[in-house]
Amino acid sequence: DKKKVRVAGPFTVESLSPHRSLGVNEKDELIDPAVKEEASSYSGKKTFVDVVLENLKTAGVQQSDKGDKISFTALNSWPGFFICADGRYLEGGDKGAEKRAAIFIGPEFGTVTRPDLVEAAREAADAKFDVLITCAFNYDAHSSEFNKLGKVPVLKARMNADLHMGEELKNTGKGNLFVIFGEPDIEIKKVADGQLQVKLNGVDVFHPQTGEVRSDSTDGIACWFIDTDYNEESFFVRHAYFLGANDPYGALKTTLKTEIDPEAWATLNSDVSRPFDKPKSGRVAVKVINHLGDEVMKVFKV
Repeated sequence: DKKKVRVAGPFTVESLSPHRSLGVNEKDELIDPAVKEEASSYSGKKTFVDVVLENLKTAGVQQSDKGDKISFTALNSWPGFFICADGRYLEGGDKGAEKRAAIFIGPEFGTVTRPDLVEAAREAADAKFDVLITCAFNYDAHSSEFNKLGKVPVLKARMNADLHMGEELKNTGKGNLFVIFGEPDIEIKKVADGQLQVKLNGVDVFHPQTGEVRSDSTDGIACWFIDTDYNEESFFVRHAYFLGANDPYGALKTTLKTEIDPEAWATLNSDVSRPFDKPKSGRVAVKVINHLGDEVMKVFKV
């Protein structure tokens, strides 16, 4: 705080602290450089959260189907600990009922963990929100297992790396800056000799028109991988499969600049895995990636 200092004689206060230099003005008021620094930090420059919310209001939240886009009619700040904004959107189009979405924004540089999502969902439930939308660049592996708390669905949107540009990013609303890539719909079956087999049915996608979660086909999936013995620390690709309607066979042949054995390719171009032994760790992890490069991982105990 500023304090008046009386100086006996023609002296100046050069330093009252070993860490910074102080002075006195013509009114005998203490001049503290830290005050100027603090004032400059509130010069109107937008924070990371401000930039994210502005782009979120303009761009909305996109899902694999363009018809499932969540477009906000209003987006206002919210004085929560985890939740920073209250978003409003219309369920089922312009004539639908208005729904309230709690907005949670992850760190600019870092990963959102499952405990973060749980606390944010509890806060959303206490405030009577209809849905929780989380926005982050990265989620940890265990976050994929958490998609609902009570009646509050948790929609995990991945933010485009372009948002790191801050105020330099043009807010046109045309880019896929916030994309929700659902949860993989997966079955694990027992086969002969006590082995296991994974069947990928599609991806569970939240439909804002109805508020339901439905499973879409595998058309939107580019590739998927299996760690048949997941150690909960790192994902090791032990099985790799390639799907999609964009001729992945031709793309892979062009990339490798060689011919590929059709029989070997047939085992990779599949939504059903090859049989494998039960994991020693007791866990199987499946990672699914869409054509936009968004990925989601799900861990199963077996």
